[in-house]
Amino acid sequence: MFEFIKTHKVTVILLLVIALFLFKNIFVAFPFSDRTQRNYTGGYDTGISQEMNLKSAPAFERNILPPSSDYAPAPEVSDRKVIRESQMSLQVKNVRTAVDEITDYAQRQDGYMVNTSISNPGEAPTGTITIRIPQTKLNDYLSFLRTLGIKVVWENISGTDVTDEYVDLDARIATLNQTQAKFEEIFTRATEISDIINIQREIINTQSQIDSYKGQQNYLDKSSQMSKITVYLSTDEFSLPYAPSESFRPEVIFKQAVRTLVTLIRKIATLIIWTLVYSVIWVPVLILILYLKRKK
Repeated sequence: MFEFIKTHKVTVILLLVIALFLFKNIFVAFPFSDRTQRNYTGGYDTGISQEMNLKSAPAFERNILPPSSDYAPAPEVSDRKVIRESQMSLQVKNVRTAVDEITDYAQRQDGYMVNTSISNPGEAPTGTITIRIPQTKLNDYLSFLRTLGIKVVWENISGTDVTDEYVDLDARIATLNQTQAKFEEIFTRATEISDIINIQREIINTQSQIDSYKGQQNYLDKSSQMSKITVYLSTDEFSLPYAPSESFRPEVIFKQAVRTLVTLIRKIATLIIWTLVYSVIWVPVLILILYLKRKK
């Protein structure tokens, strides 16, 4: 073997280069790390809080407020505004029945359903529902949800204090009102058409900013008054966003083993296909090597 390498250095180097190129392309195109990610934003509501590492709130909710660093600290306020959200994963006997019960109870508590979705894959039916409930009734409603399912797999409650933003918006609106009053005073004394047009444009722009800030205040008011609850439902707790970390389920292990086997077979088949495709390169080289070896 070593004698062959010494006498056919060029051929061996060529084979190594071909092999390196072949396997490099295989690993780049088909990495052997199987990263399975479960995406709940398709089948579930996109209003999941930041604690679930899912930041999928609507664009209006994301862009309506500047970063919190833009706001000055609020003075002492007795009536603070806090936006409360809750997420819960429930194992239930019947997903559709649970959705109906959650909706009905929300309406009886002066709340309403924001959105809902139900899917029935082969493994287990799943669903999600998002509701709004008056903040004063949040704890009572969460107690109802805990009794609704077979098991509470996961639960989270979060709060965001928006008092600083609200007070800052008040200050901005007050400043803009003063500015608008000055523009209107100047407008009444203006005589030149160009001045009238320019002042009128400034008045319109100022009013637009005032309306925008008032809209943001209205959003903060409603969000702090009505808590958002997102409930994930399934007949199988392992189909929920937060499955138990330690549990022995033979049927689940079997499914995982089958999936791993299928993945391995696919990767082996991929390697074979790549090898066959590149056979136009390595087969002639191999034939040449064998020919030279027999000739000796």
